[in-house]
Amino acid sequence: MCMPDVRQWDGHSYDRVSGPMEALGREVLGRMQLRGDEVVLDAGCGSGRITQALLERLPRGRVVAVDAYLLELELEEPVDAVISTATFHWIADHDHLFRRLRAALRPGGQLVAQCGGEGNIDVLRSHASAVVARDPYAEHFRDWRPPWNYAAAEQTRRRLLDAGFAAASCWLAPAPKQPQQPREFLATIVLGPHVQQLPDELREPFMDEVLAELGEPVVVDYVRLNIDATA
Repeated sequence: MCMPDVRQWDGHSYDRVSGPMEALGREVLGRMQLRGDEVVLDAGCGSGRITQALLERLPRGRVVAVDAYLLELELEEPVDAVISTATFHWIADHDHLFRRLRAALRPGGQLVAQCGGEGNIDVLRSHASAVVARDPYAEHFRDWRPPWNYAAAEQTRRRLLDAGFAAASCWLAPAPKQPQQPREFLATIVLGPHVQQLPDELREPFMDEVLAELGEPVVVDYVRLNIDATA
């Protein structure tokens, strides 16, 4: 699973500034069709905000929350549904991912998910790339490869069907956000992999230059890949 180095990931900071991600996640949760007695897998539960909201919709059910190792996922029994928000774009091998999720679902179960899709943060990344190319940052990115997998909608639909899902609908939707704490939000979430690539003494100067490039207000040009699929 290709994700930022968890040894450097600041969970407290993420929870503090992740309001925009929670809002997107609640929209995904709103698409789920639940009676209230299901067993639901939260695939990529993060700090647990959406998990808590999901539990409120399952007064007679339960949640299996997993935050890593989705490519090795094995459950004792299949679940009724899977929800995932802001996770799949950290995983390079979507074919393998969707096979594991299909295996985790009972026949007729639902997968409802959202992640970064084709075109996600293109504008913001172009500004960050301009800073990355400068000294003294460039040497630290010489062998760096971006960890994201921002897939297209039709490509994702085909992968889901090839993985054994009976039906799948996928679509892209712009979802720009203006974070209330832009510096911490960018450094922790959006540009976390960039910041983690740098030595400590260059992280704050890097963010200074990125914010200068972006200007005000800071807009994160999210494009979300939405997935509704049936096993």
